[in-house]
Amino acid sequence: MHEFGIAEAILTAVEKRAAGRRVQRARVQAGALLRITEPAINHAFAMVAEGSLAEGAQVELVVVPVSLTCRSCEQTTTSVDPFAVCPGCGGTDIDSEGGDDLVLESIQMAEATHVPGNSRRDRGNPVRPS
Repeated sequence: MHEFGIAEAILTAVEKRAAGRRVQRARVQAGALLRITEPAINHAFAMVAEGSLAEGAQVELVVVPVSLTCRSCEQTTTSVDPFAVCPGCGGTDIDSEGGDDLVLESIQMAEATHVPGNSRRDRGNPVRPS
């Protein structure tokens, strides 16, 4: 399963951005040519993230379409199906561009269970009367 290599790359990027904090969710943009699905990447990620700060985190997958240009009729289109045929002429002689990127878009940190400081003296941001 090629998802494990992709999951390891996601974990590396997540750990770098998290800087030692626990992670609850990661949003990832993946090109259509990578041919991954959210259930498959979450399964692989759960396995590679075991014992890390991202253990138990979920991956939200956003599939980025590939740009396709037909060599026969020169029609250009985009598709999330890497095996698409030309919508204009039905041809299969197609050039593709992009669709192989993997980008960590964002991460969501887990709730902190302990905030350092003295909670009895912390008054937060009191509203001052006008």
